[in-house]
Amino acid sequence: MSALLWAAIVFLLVNAFACLWRALAGPTLPDRILAANVIGTKTLVVLVALGLVLDQGLWLDVALVYGLLSFTITLVFGRLLETGRIGRSGEEAG
Repeated sequence: MSALLWAAIVFLLVNAFACLWRALAGPTLPDRILAANVIGTKTLVVLVALGLVLDQGLWLDVALVYGLLSFTITLVFGRLLETGRIGRSGEEAG
């Protein structure tokens, strides 16, 4: 089982580098954001698999925090892409 998980980790890392090429090459900004999100998801799965292979729960905690950060960053970039700004534009909150 351990050898299978190591093989999956290597496969996911190679696949993540292919997504990195897509994130750098484009052709459009949504393609780049999607590729970066896929890289984040693959990294999360690799961290969980490392936690299982090494039998250390710390990797699962790191994966959880990484997943939350990746989701937040994707939301921020999606808003930036849609509206052209990140925060509110001088409107009164309430």
